[in-house]
Amino acid sequence: MIRAKLLAPVAAPLVALTVSLSATHAFAAQCGGDFNQFLAGVKQEAVAKGLSARAADKTLKGAQIDRKVLSRDRAQGVFKLDFLTFSKRAISGYRMKNGAARMKQYGSVFSRAEKEYGVPAPVITAFWALETDFGAVQGDFNTVNALATLAHDCRRPHLFRPQLIAAIEMVQHGDLDPRTTTGAWAGEIGQVQMLPEDIIKFGKDGDGDGHVNLKASSPDAILTAAAFIKNLGWRRGEPWLQEVTVPSNFAWETTGLGKTKKGGDWARMGVKPRAGKISNIQASLILPQGRKGPAFLAYPNYNIYLEWNQSFIYTTTAAYFATRLAGAPRYDAGNPDKGLSDPEMKQLQTKLKSMGYDVGKVDGILGAKTRDAVQNVQKQLGLPADAWPTPALLAKL
Repeated sequence: MIRAKLLAPVAAPLVALTVSLSATHAFAAQCGGDFNQFLAGVKQEAVAKGLSARAADKTLKGAQIDRKVLSRDRAQGVFKLDFLTFSKRAISGYRMKNGAARMKQYGSVFSRAEKEYGVPAPVITAFWALETDFGAVQGDFNTVNALATLAHDCRRPHLFRPQLIAAIEMVQHGDLDPRTTTGAWAGEIGQVQMLPEDIIKFGKDGDGDGHVNLKASSPDAILTAAAFIKNLGWRRGEPWLQEVTVPSNFAWETTGLGKTKKGGDWARMGVKPRAGKISNIQASLILPQGRKGPAFLAYPNYNIYLEWNQSFIYTTTAAYFATRLAGAPRYDAGNPDKGLSDPEMKQLQTKLKSMGYDVGKVDGILGAKTRDAVQNVQKQLGLPADAWPTPALLAKL
C-alpha cells in the first residue's frame, strides 16, 4: 500500500547542512528524461544533504527502471468490497490462531512496546497480519529499483524521490542492501511494510544487533510499528473500536465519522456495548453496512487507523481484528440490506453529482463523500439516514 501521502514529516538528515531553497527546489524538480542523468541528480542531492558519495554510488549503481512497478502503479485496484465480505476474508481462523501465538512468542517485546509507546499488542499484531501475514508475504520487488522507477516517473516524484534519498541513507547505515533488499512495488519494506523515511525516523533495534531490520527481525518490526503508531497520535490506555447494539428507532442521521458524542450520551440514546463498558470519551457511531449490519463506536484512536490507510473498510476491519485479538466476541453480522453493484454505484454517484453533491470521482467506491451525500438524500426523502445505499434508494432517485 502507498502511504507516502499519509506519513509523518520527513526525518531530518543525520548530518546537518545548509542547502539553499533554490537548490533544493532544483533537485526536487528533476524527473523523467535520461535515467542516468536522473540518478546523477539524485546522487548530487543526497551528497548535498550530508550523505556520502560512496553510499549514493553503492545504492544507485545498477539501478533500473522496473516496468512491472509502473504497471502496478497504473493499475492500482480500487477497494470495493463491503465490510462483511472483506472482514470475513481478512480475519481467518489461521490469522486469529497465529496472531495469538505471535503475541505469546514475543510477549516481552510487546510489553516493551506498550510500556514505551502505549500501543497494545493486539493493535500491532492486527497490522502485522494484514500487511504481510506476519512477514510471510513481504513483496519481491527490488526496493531501490521500485523507488528509482517511481521517483523518475513524473506522476508523483515529490512522494518517491525523498524515499530514494532515504534508501541511500539506509545503505550508508548498513540497513539496506541495494542489490538484495526487496519489498512491495511502491518501495515499502519489511514485516509491517514501511517506507525508508519512516524506517529512518521510527526504526527501533528490538533484538539488540545494532541494526534495524524490518524484513528479518520481528522484534525490530514490532517496536518500529509501535513508535510509528504512537507518532500518529495514539492515545495510551484508550479503546479504539467497540461493537455495540442500537435501537431500531434510532436517530440514524447522527451516525457516521465526524459526528461525535461522549460515550455517556450514546448510552442515553440506547446504544449498548456487546462486551465491556462504553468509555465516556468522544466517539462516532459507525455503520459499515447500514443500520441492519454491525455497529461500532469509533473512539479517537480509530483515527490512527485512517492515518495508516484511508480505506474505511480496511481500517474498520483492522481495528475490529485488533479487538478480536484483545478478546472481543465475533460481531453480530445482522441482516444488511443488499448493497449496490459497481455499475449501480457509479450510476448513484452520477445522479448525486447532478443533484449538486460532491462525491469526488465517479469510481464506484463508497467513500466518505458518497456516504455523506447518501445520508443527506436519505434524510430529505424521509428514509432512515444510515448512509448505506441500496437498490431501493437508487430507484427512488
